[in-house]
Formats: sequence, C-alpha cells, structure tokens
Amino acid sequence: MNIEPYFENEQGQLYCGDCREILWLMPENSVDCCITSPPYFGLRDYKTDGQIGLENTLDAYISKLVEVFAEVRRVLKDTGTFWLVIGDNYAGGGRDAKHSHRQSTNRGTRDMPKSTIPEGINRKETCGVPWRVAFALQNDGWFIRQDIIWHKPNPMTESVSDRCTRSHEYIFLMVKQADYFFDANAIKEKAKPEHFKRYKTALWGPGTKEGLGSGRRDGKANTGGVKPLYYMANKRSVWTVTTSNLKVKHFAIFPPALIKPMIMSGCPVGGVVLDPFMGTGTTAYVAQNALRKWIGIEINEASCNIARERVCQRLII
Repeated sequence: MNIEPYFENEQGQLYCGDCREILWLMPENSVDCCITSPPYFGLRDYKTDGQIGLENTLDAYISKLVEVFAEVRRVLKDTGTFWLVIGDNYAGGGRDAKHSHRQSTNRGTRDMPKSTIPEGINRKETCGVPWRVAFALQNDGWFIRQDIIWHKPNPMTESVSDRCTRSHEYIFLMVKQADYFFDANAIKEKAKPEHFKRYKTALWGPGTKEGLGSGRRDGKANTGGVKPLYYMANKRSVWTVTTSNLKVKHFAIFPPALIKPMIMSGCPVGGVVLDPFMGTGTTAYVAQNALRKWIGIEINEASCNIARERVCQRLII
C-alpha cells in the first residue's frame, strides 16, 4: 500500500486512520480472514473526527457499515471468512421523556452521546441492530453462514426492573461463497461422557498409535484395549467467554479467548487476519501467537498506542 504504517513488526502492520480510506488502498483478494467489532450505534464518543457510531439515524449507521464491509469483501479472498461481533441497544433506555434521546446497551451508558430514537422503534424497545446490520450486509452480497451467541457470564450490571439483564452479543460468520476455509477440528471441544457413543473423533493417551480423528466408538481399535482420554465434539454456537479485564482506557476490548477460535478455524496457518476497527489490538496479538499475520486499522491514535504496546507482548492464551 502507498501509505506508511503507524507500527509494524515481522508479522503485521497497524495503520492509524479512517478504515474506509485505508481499505480502499489495499489490493483485492489479499487477506484470509476478517475479525472485527465496529463502534456500536449511539454508545460512545471517542472524540475522533470521522468516527462511526454517532450518526443521527440507525439507517445512516448501517449504511456506513455496509460501505466499510463492501471494501472488506473486496480485499478478502474468495475462500475467506468474516467474523462480525456486534451488540444491540434499546431506544430511550427506559429513562423519562427528557432523556428519551439516549440509547442503552450493557457496555455502559454514563458517557453516552445523544442520539435520536430510530424511526419506527418505540422508546424502551430493542433496536434489533445486529440482525438489521446482518440483513443489510446480506443484501449487499455477503453470505450469512451462521449466527453465534457470545454468552457473558460476567455482564455489566444494568439498572432495569422490567426486563432481564442483557448478557450476550452476536457474532456473525459471513463468507463470499458457499465453499470457504474452515478448520472445524482446530476448535473441537471435549464431549460429555454420556455422549461418547455419538462421536468417532477421540484424543488418545500416550503409548498408542492413535491420534486425533482416528478413534472408533468402542475405543479399542488398534490400541491394545487402551481407551481414549476423551472424545471430541464440534464446537457449539453458544460461546461462554468472560469479558476482558484489561486495565486500559477503552470501553470495548475483545477477550482473547473470544477471538482465538475465530482465528484457529477461519484462517489457515500463515494467513493474514484483518481488523478494520482494531481498537486496542487484541485481534493482532492473538493472530501472531497463533502463527498468523495481521493487518489492523484504527482511527483513534490513543488506541493505536495501546495496540502497539500489546502486540509487542508475546502472550500465550
């Protein structure tokens, strides 16, 4: 690209600027995977010119995301995967009429900027942002492969008495075509003992010649009677991951454990992972620990500085 990175190392480059401008400079079919979470609608003002999320209407917000992710689709390989993490919010937040312009999410509301209630949505009603964005992206050419629930066992508290506390966000797996790279074995989970008979894939103990993916249901084939340590099952579509406890000045930090299965399954070893809303750099340092390359874009310089420090740390997760 004809632009100098804000920071780079042997595995990746971080660019500081508007992702719409920087993505436009990237060559098509050049990345294997995109993992990102854009600023949420009407949630935070990061005091940065050109930031997404402070639009006057929900439709305007969605239109900007469609524009960004059209460029992501262009630079993504035909076999690539796109993982979008996005949460919902509530119109009005249940406050009195003079505060009904505010939105409410479980990521915090104290410093929330003003925003009008989306047209056609009542005060206190859930806005349905994740699926509105997903369907808009589908109409623009994306293939919605799956919706995944990020279950948060430690959600942010909410001062509400007429609904449950929100403890989840959505993750959408999107692709460009029906055939794409996905390594399901890389993220398999331990099966429950009562379900062993359902599975053929097993992890065997030391001293046997059997390996992952070669077990039989009876656990006895070519093993001298040695049974497997446990059987393996496909990862489910509800991921229980605690929110990040990183002590930095940023309000929406990815937990590394949330990003790792996306990278392990959705990007081949040595491939390139893109995050156009890099924030504090979690996608980058998880990618480089998983032996993948990375490209990050972040509009806020303070966040870029945090990301630069974090990617210089070799973390094992």
